[in-house]
Amino acid sequence: MKPLNDKRLASFFKIDSLNKVVSLVIAIQIFIVFISVVLKLWLGLLVLLLFIIMDVVLWRLSERASEDLNSYISNLSYRIKRGEHEAIIKLPIGIIIYNEDLEIEWLSPYLQTGSKDAEPIIGRKIQDVFDGILEAMEEDDPENKIINWRDNYYRIRVEKDIHVIYLENVSYYIHIREELERNRSVIGWLFLDNYDELIKGLDDRAISNFNSLLTTYLSNWARQHNIYYKRIENDKYLLLLRHDELARLEDEDFNIVNNIRDYTSKRNLPLTVSIGVSYGEASFIELAELSQKDLDLALGRGGDQAIVREVGQEPRYYGGNTNPMEKRTRVRSRMISEALQEQIKQAPTTYVMGHAFPDMDAIGSALGIARIAMMLGKEAKVIVDQEKVGNDISNLLDEISKYHETAKNIISPEEAFEKITSEDLVVMVDHHKPSMSIAPHLNEKTNKVVIIDHHRRGDEFPDKPTLVYIEPYASSASELITELFEYVSSDSNSINRIEATTMLGGIIVDTNNFSLRTGSRTFDAASYLQSVGANTTTIQRMLKESPENYLTRMEIVKNMEFVIDGMAVAHGEENEYHRQVVAAQTADTILSMTDVEASFVIVRLDEETVGISARSLGKVNVQRVMEKMGGGGHLTNAATQIKDLTITEVKEQLKQAIKEINT
Repeated sequence: MKPLNDKRLASFFKIDSLNKVVSLVIAIQIFIVFISVVLKLWLGLLVLLLFIIMDVVLWRLSERASEDLNSYISNLSYRIKRGEHEAIIKLPIGIIIYNEDLEIEWLSPYLQTGSKDAEPIIGRKIQDVFDGILEAMEEDDPENKIINWRDNYYRIRVEKDIHVIYLENVSYYIHIREELERNRSVIGWLFLDNYDELIKGLDDRAISNFNSLLTTYLSNWARQHNIYYKRIENDKYLLLLRHDELARLEDEDFNIVNNIRDYTSKRNLPLTVSIGVSYGEASFIELAELSQKDLDLALGRGGDQAIVREVGQEPRYYGGNTNPMEKRTRVRSRMISEALQEQIKQAPTTYVMGHAFPDMDAIGSALGIARIAMMLGKEAKVIVDQEKVGNDISNLLDEISKYHETAKNIISPEEAFEKITSEDLVVMVDHHKPSMSIAPHLNEKTNKVVIIDHHRRGDEFPDKPTLVYIEPYASSASELITELFEYVSSDSNSINRIEATTMLGGIIVDTNNFSLRTGSRTFDAASYLQSVGANTTTIQRMLKESPENYLTRMEIVKNMEFVIDGMAVAHGEENEYHRQVVAAQTADTILSMTDVEASFVIVRLDEETVGISARSLGKVNVQRVMEKMGGGGHLTNAATQIKDLTITEVKEQLKQAIKEINT
């Protein structure tokens, strides 16, 4: 009898003591036959015959059971192998076996099904057949890596020790995820930037016609993009849409911004709009709040643009390709002046700082704020790092040293950091990005921060400033601060000659001698400063260019090259340090050349810092390029400073940024 304790048998056949039982039965039978023969011979023979018949029957039954069992095992084994074979063929899992040279030795039938390749797969390199699989194999944990092959998505699992790769088809789940992504909710706000100004001079009928025109245009736009919109204020709309429609709007570069301006301009009512949009893993309340912040950011940058932001990600900018229109009013200037005075009065000391490597506007606006504090009888300090200034600012500081009342208030960043307390006030002028401050960590020592700037607002911004006055429509920070003097009541400590001269110098430098971003209020501010003693001759003397500086600019111009049509980039040498003003002057020089629409000049400012100055005639938004490089500015005038990179590395990043934004 064959043993029935084979490991392949079902559990009910696994009887380990069966052989012992059989042996015991046979022994008992022999004993009974022996006793029977001793008692009666014929009885013994009869018993022996019965036992033989019984054993033969049992043997036949066991043979049949063994055959049935073998048949069952064979059938089960066949079904298992058939199941394995069918699984390899039909389950959405592919198997690849490869050799040491990364050549495919075997491929499961599932991966070969529907193959349209004329060239056989066996024997080819893995990377030649499956895009992206080699990079996944080189990762420490490639199991969550998804690759795309033949319009299907596969999650891969690599068994490097046996040279096997498993590919699980997850296309169904990817498509579900994509569908969910397409249907994700998006919340936005659309704001009519200058609606109130436009309708001021219109009668009721004209206003009604304009509203009808506007409603028709926005309704058509919303219908084309499956957007639900609701006018909740005269100049503000709520937008609800799906993510796939947002993607379409982004593909169109939010041309609604330009189109509505052009459409209304033809009717002599040039309306501009600003849009803030947000989406992502957040509640509707959080999305609405984030989109409102995006709208505020768009307005802070001058309006006429759209800003899109995913939760937890950096904002994306669209539009903003025109110079902002004048929107600030005398009423706003008075309100800002009164709020600023109140904060200065409440603080023991006011610390004023411009950006690193300051220009005339940064110093002038800082001196202006310090003077306002002194007119209110409060102490003020102007932070200047005298080791990191150009010749023009060095000349200016020499002039300031002749005015003891002003010079005594100038301190170093280190001294300011030691003296400031949590009760003191910090005023950031001519910039709003903490990383660009002359003392970037000063804000951490107080929660009272005021920002006065004329650059378009960027994403980097101090946490919870107590007062923000950002007006991209102004020519300079000095212009903004000059207007604040009108609302400061004081019979003593009025602005002195050197402070007025420095502030006027800031306006002159930032407007390139009143040729850029100059409005009527710019001339009003300049006129006021001259009336209180500003000396243009002193400004000219401080801004004079030395022969060495001129030759330096020419050396930089020699390195000029065009990245794309109209976009010129020049750079200084790696081992030569230059002032930021040299880069700015060189950019202006290049911009005056034919076929140049925008110029970018890269120079090394110190051992750690590389600076870029950018200029444009207006067709190219250099601010967007500089923002991509961590800086900011205006449509036609922008800059940035970059740490711990070589000029060559900065140049390559700049060229890439120019191509991404302008192609």
